[in-house]
Order: sequence, then structure tokens, then C-alpha cells
Amino acid sequence: MTEGNDRREQDLETIALPAPTVWPMVLAFGVTLLFAGLVTNALVSAVGLVLGLVAAVGWWQQVLPERQVERVPLRPVAERAKPIVPSPTTVDRLQPGEGSHRTRIPSEVPPLSAGIKGGILGGVVMAVVALAYGAIFQRSLWYPINLLAAVAMPALAHASLGELRAFNATAVAIGIVAHGLLSVLTGLLYAVILPMLPSRHLLWGGLVAPLLWTGGLWAVLGLINPVMNARVDWPWFVVSQIAFGLAAGYVVQKAQPVATAQTWPRGARPASKARAA
Repeated sequence: MTEGNDRREQDLETIALPAPTVWPMVLAFGVTLLFAGLVTNALVSAVGLVLGLVAAVGWWQQVLPERQVERVPLRPVAERAKPIVPSPTTVDRLQPGEGSHRTRIPSEVPPLSAGIKGGILGGVVMAVVALAYGAIFQRSLWYPINLLAAVAMPALAHASLGELRAFNATAVAIGIVAHGLLSVLTGLLYAVILPMLPSRHLLWGGLVAPLLWTGGLWAVLGLINPVMNARVDWPWFVVSQIAFGLAAGYVVQKAQPVATAQTWPRGARPASKARAA
């Protein structure tokens, strides 16, 4: 039996797979050290660079001038999987909503315009609650506005109580723009997220979500700006956020839903049109 026949017989009984190599792991470790040195020490980056270059050369030699492979024996023919024989029977396809079948959740979503309207209404309601707090407890309508503007104007975070109660045109402009943008963006998030949650949208949007983001904001603000954190009346802040959530969630919940593409006839779906084109 010739050498060529032996090789052909070996090819029929084995399968060639890339040979195991450690170089990808070494390269990943080198790149990690290279970037870790940017925040630690230049020596760490130097070691990472050397490891990366050595690993690149070693990995390159795995495939050039000849690819290194490992031959893995195949199972005997009797133990291999049988060929798949196509079945002549057809499959009944369920339509969305038929027999409690849902191919994609949700099947209906509120329009994005509902999120914008909900964000605007929620922003107005939240502003009313915040201004009421300022008028009742701080004897100034400008206090909550100046405190909001302090996010973009760090000097206000360290201002005296009298300065926070005084009118500041720049702070009013920044506060109105920031409040409006955040309210609309949050309303859009409500329109996208609430349909994917279980029922009781007012519970999720009006109570759960405001409590979650208020808790996160309280924790973060306490670390990055303790002075401003101490000036926020958190119970009233929670009340204003819940007011926003209830108003925005109500608008989103009451909006006329729009059916998603999965409920359209097959020929009208975007994927079908793309395949036809």
C-alpha cells in the first residue's frame, strides 16, 4: 500500500481541526496589560507590549508557512447520526394570538407620540409639585429650579440658601431646558418599556420605576456631590417623581395602541418586501 493510499484512508477516518494553541490567550493577556499600564505604570504597558508581540509571532507561526492541524478520529459508520430524511407532511403555522401563541412580545405598542405627550404632562405635574415644595417650605419658587440647574452650574451647589432662593435668569433657562428634555426622554422610555412589562402599567410606571431611579440617584449623588445631596428634600423629590410617573404612565396606558409588524399579512411585512426586492 503506497503512502498516498495511506493518507487518503487516514483522511476518510479522521477530521482535521486547528491544532490547540496558547497564543491567543497570551495575546489577550498582553493587550490587557498594555492598556492597564495607562492607569498604573508604564512598565506594565511595556510588559504587555512584549507579550503581545511574542504572541502575535507565535500565533502567526501556527498557520504559516503551513497550517498546524490535529487529526481527530471519526466515529465508526454504525455509530454516526443517520441522514435526515425530509418529511412530506406540512406544518400548520399559528398566527399571532391564535391559541395563546405569541411570536413576539408585545404584539401592540403605544405610539411614540404618546410617550412625548406623557413626558410633557408628567413634566408639568412634577414641576407643579416641585414649585409647591419651594413655595411652602423654602418660601421661594426659584429654589427647586436653581437646585436643578446646579447639575450644570456647579457653583450653585455650593451657593448660600439665600442665593438658591433668589431669581437667577441663567439657572431658570437651564432648569427649564433640562427638565423639558429629561421629561420627554423619560416619556419615550415609558412608551417603549411599559408594553413589555406585565399589566398594571400605572403600578410599574407610577411607583416602581420612580422609586428605582430615585434610589439610584440618591446613592450616586451622595458619592459625587454630598453637598448637593444634603440640600435635596428626598421625600418631596420622591413625591414629585411619583407624580411624573403616574401622569406619564396614564397617558401611555390610555393611548390607542399600534399593531407591530408581526400582525401584518406576510406579504406586507418589511422582511417579505426586502426578499421580494
